[in-house]
Amino acid sequence: MDNQGFVSLVGAGPGDAELMTVKAVRLLQQADVVVYDRLVSDDILDLIPTGVSRISVGKEVGKHCVPQEQINEIVINLAKAGRRIVRLKGGDPYMFGRGGEEVLALREHHIDFEVVPGITAASGCSSYSGIPLTHRGMSRRVQFITGHFNDNEPLNLNWKSIADPDSTLVIYMGLSNLPLVIHSLIDAGLPATTPAAAVRNGTTESQQRVLTTLEQLNDAIHQQRMKAPVIIIIGEVVSLADELDWFQESLEIKHLQAFDENRTVHEKNALHR
Repeated sequence: MDNQGFVSLVGAGPGDAELMTVKAVRLLQQADVVVYDRLVSDDILDLIPTGVSRISVGKEVGKHCVPQEQINEIVINLAKAGRRIVRLKGGDPYMFGRGGEEVLALREHHIDFEVVPGITAASGCSSYSGIPLTHRGMSRRVQFITGHFNDNEPLNLNWKSIADPDSTLVIYMGLSNLPLVIHSLIDAGLPATTPAAAVRNGTTESQQRVLTTLEQLNDAIHQQRMKAPVIIIIGEVVSLADELDWFQESLEIKHLQAFDENRTVHEKNALHR
């Protein structure tokens, strides 16, 4: 037991490397091994020092590259070998990240650990999309739900409780069951005209944002050819997105500047031909 390692369950945040906590970055610098998920961005992986072992255990809906039990076994065996492990998970480990399951496995094997929270996708994607999760007179509470159950189980949720016009609804992993979600919410009484948004690759330079209504959300996502990872935000607060937007505008400015720089280079090259 004296030579047993230590596991840091670390939230990597939604994608922008600068949104990681100071502690998370320090732990990456000190790790012997980093075991990371699919949704951890390349910019964050670039923070791992050369020589530190990396193990990818990425999972996709319907395509589990490494089963959860095997992930637990990998981390446990590394800890028993005396390694300092960072178990790096996208967003926050305890927000639909199965972090609790991994910690229970560590407890079962008497392995010491710590949990370092990260900015969850709900907070990061909403902030970078101009959408406040709460706003006076619009939203009194926030509901986080999963749009996908394990092993393709039916998505049986209390839709009457969820369909609250005075709340903000944030749906994780909701693409595969989105038509069912939309139908269930409208059937439970949420107006079809409720503002809705979909955000893909939130907080990164490849961020996509769709603003529409609940009724038109699925069609709008298909028109934009959005694929996972996508987070869905439904509620009156989405109506503030254009007015409060800052990130989309900064992306457009960067793209224009890059275009102007490229054009200038081409023009100079043409003059010297």
